[in-house]
Amino acid sequence: MKNHFPLLDPLRFGAALGVAIFHQMFWSWAWVSIGHPGFERYVAADAIYPSAAPFTWFGWVGVEIFFVISGFVIANSASRSSPTEFLLGRALRLYPAVWVCATATILVLVLFGSAPASTFIMPYVHAMLLVPEGVTRQSLDAVYWTLAAETAFYGLVFCAMLTKKITLRHLAIGLTVYSAVFNAVTLLVLSCTTPSKLPYLIILMFRVPCAALLLNHGCFFALGIWLFISANRELTALERVAVAVTCLSGAAEIYFFASFFLTCIPAISGQSAFVPIMVWAAAVGLIAYGANRNRRSAATASPEAPAYWRTLGLITYPFYLTHNVIGTEIIRILVDAGLDATLAVFVALAMLGLVCWFICAKIEPAVRGAMTQTISYFGLLPERMPASRRTLFSRGLGLPPIPAKMTATW
Repeated sequence: MKNHFPLLDPLRFGAALGVAIFHQMFWSWAWVSIGHPGFERYVAADAIYPSAAPFTWFGWVGVEIFFVISGFVIANSASRSSPTEFLLGRALRLYPAVWVCATATILVLVLFGSAPASTFIMPYVHAMLLVPEGVTRQSLDAVYWTLAAETAFYGLVFCAMLTKKITLRHLAIGLTVYSAVFNAVTLLVLSCTTPSKLPYLIILMFRVPCAALLLNHGCFFALGIWLFISANRELTALERVAVAVTCLSGAAEIYFFASFFLTCIPAISGQSAFVPIMVWAAAVGLIAYGANRNRRSAATASPEAPAYWRTLGLITYPFYLTHNVIGTEIIRILVDAGLDATLAVFVALAMLGLVCWFICAKIEPAVRGAMTQTISYFGLLPERMPASRRTLFSRGLGLPPIPAKMTATW
């Protein structure tokens, strides 16, 4: 099994860029139709982009692409780690960027925002601790809701690893059924109602405030696990059926959320709900292609991916966390300075990319190093993983034990 799948890096960054363009060129002004802005409204520029709406309104589907990639990557990490190593590895990956980006975000809100500084204190604390939005009903930035789903999935994988009986395959089956049932019922309910009625709003609540329940999005993580398994061996007939179910469930979730947008936002009423489904399907197809190529070339050494692909992958996380509030403030400054509004978006994203490169290249490693030293000081840093632990989740793939040299690093 490979330790790194280079195709995922540009795909992950492309998904983040799509979400950023959606927030900056569509949601920044279209949210008025629905009435649910985030804290970015405190730094919003006086600019709208209605002519770009047909090309920007579906960028949110990058989140669903993220979740599939997370299922794939976390399965890869879990199959090579002990439970303790997995948990520490995820903490060392998530917290440094969140601490840096959340601090930068609150500074921007306090210095340039239109609300009192006290408004942002508790959301900042919750962001630093990665407390799910559904628990507190407060979020420092609208984009942080996805971290609730991510951490819930990590916790589920960790608990499965602790049992020493539940494999990746079992986990994927459970998430497939769990989420598919919810999305099927949802699609049935919404086919008999309209976005103005209560059932629609209740179901949308499970998408964002209650994202940690994984009801809407469990199918995407499950699909990522199935694709990882397919990268290492042929899927059985039953597993292929499970893949089809996750694809249909994911398409259903995207469809009803897209339908909500198309019904409630007049600027895109003539668009098709199948556009984001096709974008998502294309991304899944690329992951499946890479997985299939990995399985077929397992016995041969693959060429090293370009270094800039890996860089794109590394900056994706801080880029996602900062593009909304901080990116919006940069755009406002550029627009106020007289720059064309559309050009301001792309200049702001380019500037943000450079800032995020500095974060992932210089600041994150320093914070991560300090965390590692602290954990080591208290004797919590695990020893090198024994061979018996490396086989824990591999049994769920039907694979031989993983060689020590391929143990995943943090």
